[in-house]
Amino acid sequence: MKKAIALSFALLMTAGALAGCNTMEGAGEDVERGGQAVQDAAE
Repeated sequence: MKKAIALSFALLMTAGALAGCNTMEGAGEDVERGGQAVQDAAE
């Protein structure tokens, strides 16, 4: 029983970490697009 709980916890933590990585990647892309817009406006 303890092994099943530990496995479930590990899977939930892994899923959370992967979701966080995707979120950060999306945020990075948004910041990059914003920077590109500022650069284009400056030219």
